[in-house]
Amino acid sequence: MELSVLTDDESWNLLCKKAFPRSKMGSQCCSEEFVKLGKEMVKKCGGLPLAIVVLGCLLATKQSVAQWEMVHKNIHGHLNELPHQDRQYGAVNRILVSSYNDLPYPLKPCFLYLSHYPEDWEIPKKELIRLWIAEGFIPENEEFFMEDLGEIFLEELIDRSLVQLSRRDYTGTNVETCRVHDLLRDLCTKKAREEKFLEIIQQPQHELEVTLAESMLRRISIHPSKSKVYLKGKHPKLRSLLFSHSEKLVELRISKYKSFKFLRVLTLQKGKCIYVSAVIGKIYEDWHVSAEIGNLLYLRYLKLECYSKMILPRSIGRLKNLYTLYINIWYDIVIPDGVFKLERLRHIYIVVDEKAAEINAALRWTNIQSLGIVFTRGKYMKPTLILLAKLQRLRSVSLSFFDGSHLDLEPLSQYYHLSKLKLMGRIQDGPHRNGHVLKFLPLNIVKLTLSHCWLRQDPMAVLEKLCHLRILYMEQAYIGSKMVCSANGFPKLDYLRMSSFLELKEWEIEEGAMPCLRELKLVNVESLRMLPEGLRYITTLQELNLLGVSWSLKERIKVIDGREGEDFYKVRHIPSIYI
Repeated sequence: MELSVLTDDESWNLLCKKAFPRSKMGSQCCSEEFVKLGKEMVKKCGGLPLAIVVLGCLLATKQSVAQWEMVHKNIHGHLNELPHQDRQYGAVNRILVSSYNDLPYPLKPCFLYLSHYPEDWEIPKKELIRLWIAEGFIPENEEFFMEDLGEIFLEELIDRSLVQLSRRDYTGTNVETCRVHDLLRDLCTKKAREEKFLEIIQQPQHELEVTLAESMLRRISIHPSKSKVYLKGKHPKLRSLLFSHSEKLVELRISKYKSFKFLRVLTLQKGKCIYVSAVIGKIYEDWHVSAEIGNLLYLRYLKLECYSKMILPRSIGRLKNLYTLYINIWYDIVIPDGVFKLERLRHIYIVVDEKAAEINAALRWTNIQSLGIVFTRGKYMKPTLILLAKLQRLRSVSLSFFDGSHLDLEPLSQYYHLSKLKLMGRIQDGPHRNGHVLKFLPLNIVKLTLSHCWLRQDPMAVLEKLCHLRILYMEQAYIGSKMVCSANGFPKLDYLRMSSFLELKEWEIEEGAMPCLRELKLVNVESLRMLPEGLRYITTLQELNLLGVSWSLKERIKVIDGREGEDFYKVRHIPSIYI
């Protein structure tokens, strides 16, 4: 497929937009020297938008004509060495190479690391930065958290158009996911190989085994072609074993951990199932993670994924250098006490039982920033939350509970640094002496998720007072029939999703509520009779999604043959409506 190209005028306008920030648009853009050099260079781009944008972002970092001349020389000089028919592609490639060469030294390994992701992959920012930290690309800094410095590095790569922004996160300002353009990924992969930075191994089509050798590079990314990968061979100098996989779980097995004792980064997966009978169906065997994993003393990043129950060995407590313990499970997990002694941990997901709730060793987690907890009993929550409130770096907390009776969330009011909170599980919210069970949610949270809580009291009366809340997800969170959003409530709410409010019949929005709301999504609220009158006052609303609502509600807001439904006036100001 041929790429669409820009005209000369369009190319020049795009270059100016990227090369001359507003503070410099005046004199420099009109300077003959800049115009002459700029037009000569942009012509080399052949109208290709990617090349023009990357060139413009490179020139934006150059302040003088002499610096522009140097960029021009780097691009032009190498073209004379190429046959005439190859010069167009060569010019584009040279622009991309020049942009890479111009990167500050700390950013080069961060960029090359992107080569291990498959083509067109949407890269999660959190995962990427945690990997950068584990690899040692992000320096320790007294002024910044390493995660914050990683954000700065990523934004710099985006500003230079070497990485593409895909989605922003719940704050609306930070990156959620990013991508790498195919041409830039080709450059990234080529440079990673040339500089002996990272090696990509494609699993043979007709084989399960991948054999490593000491002659291979110290960072290896395996791209599987089967549902299983068996790793064999020795590579004592191996530092990173990355496992690039599709959305389908692929099982990775290692025969001898002692062959990779200097590993810093490791991802392991297990997806094996056992078919028991036609009556029972299939069940998944327990995964007893090998005790040999405790011999990987240099490990900083460990990612474990499986469909079955995961049982971690006691030896995991020996991984004193571990920053991230990322566990993705579909069933259950058994975590030994030794995990509480991992003082460098920054991100972890755990299960708390009676024994774990009494362990003060968790206070050693002074670096913890994101924490997921599954409570086997609701009564273990309060003492655990009191204990963990002393961890001052906590930003994100996920709480899941199987037994939600008599939950006391009061300790959450002391989580002053928290910006993201998720509560998942049934919450008994009968009359409390202290008021609504949710009244103790931290006032500073920006994103809140309430899932399967089955609250009987209208939660909006409490939630609308969270003055920093921007994103609110609610799924099976409320089983009442009426809900009210008061005037001046939800002052900063940007996104609201309500799903499976099965009993909700009436929703009232007072004028002045949710003055910043941009997107509203209603899913499976079939009992809702009509959309609230107050929607017409929310002039910021850009998108309305309705899925699984009653036929009569749809009819009230539709326009059929030019005839408006009786409630269309409530939504006529919304640019995008999806039913």
